[in-house]
This record gives sequence, C-alpha cells and structure tokens, in this order.
Amino acid sequence: MRILSRAFVDRYGGRVINIHPSLLPTYPGLDTHSRALADGVRIHGCTVHFVTGDVDHGPIIAQASVPVRNDDDAKTLAARVLEAEHRTLVAAVGWYCAGRLVIDGARVRVKNEHADLPPQIVPAPDLS
Repeated sequence: MRILSRAFVDRYGGRVINIHPSLLPTYPGLDTHSRALADGVRIHGCTVHFVTGDVDHGPIIAQASVPVRNDDDAKTLAARVLEAEHRTLVAAVGWYCAGRLVIDGARVRVKNEHADLPPQIVPAPDLS
C-alpha cells in the first residue's frame, strides 16, 4: 500500500488500477471496515478504480457489495470483502486487457458489460 507520486500517476494515467476495500466514495483511506461498522452500514464492499493524483478518487470501473452481518467485527467483514475484491479485480483487469474499458471524464464505461459479469459486481454502465 503506497501512495504513488503525481509524476508517476500522470505518466501512466489510465493504466494503473487500484482495488479499495469500500464502496467509494465512502470510506477512502484506511480502516474502512471499522469505520463502516461504527457507522452502522448494512452494505459494505469494494471498488476497483483507475488511479489518479487524488487518493481513492479515480474513475470507478466496478464495485461489489457484501452484507454487513449483526455479528461482524472488522476481521470477519474484511474477510468477506476480500473475497469480493478477488472476483472484482479479476473481472476489471480482464476488461482492461480486452480493451473494453473507456474512460469518459470521471466515469468508466465497460463495452458489452454483461458478457462475463460475475454475480454482485456492478460495472459502470455502457453509455454508447
């Protein structure tokens, strides 16, 4: 976990992907699971996004949600979110490698978005 320099991000803009353990824009930064539990949310999850100079604020490629259970603590919630992260990141990288992602300002479109969509992963809509 590192914050990349602005020069690096600018040089590789649109080519660096991050996975974050929350449904951005909520809970950027660290301790996302504890913060979500403290706020009493019922849904938590992860976000795959392009990296920009603003930490955890790049165009969102896809998100996946998990329920927050009554008996959850940060560790159990993190474990469920991590499973969702694995599925979501693999899908997003596959779309990127296949040339299916289009950055349109602050948004990302996925061409032919439902062709191979794993359950509970929501890509940015294809607006074309």
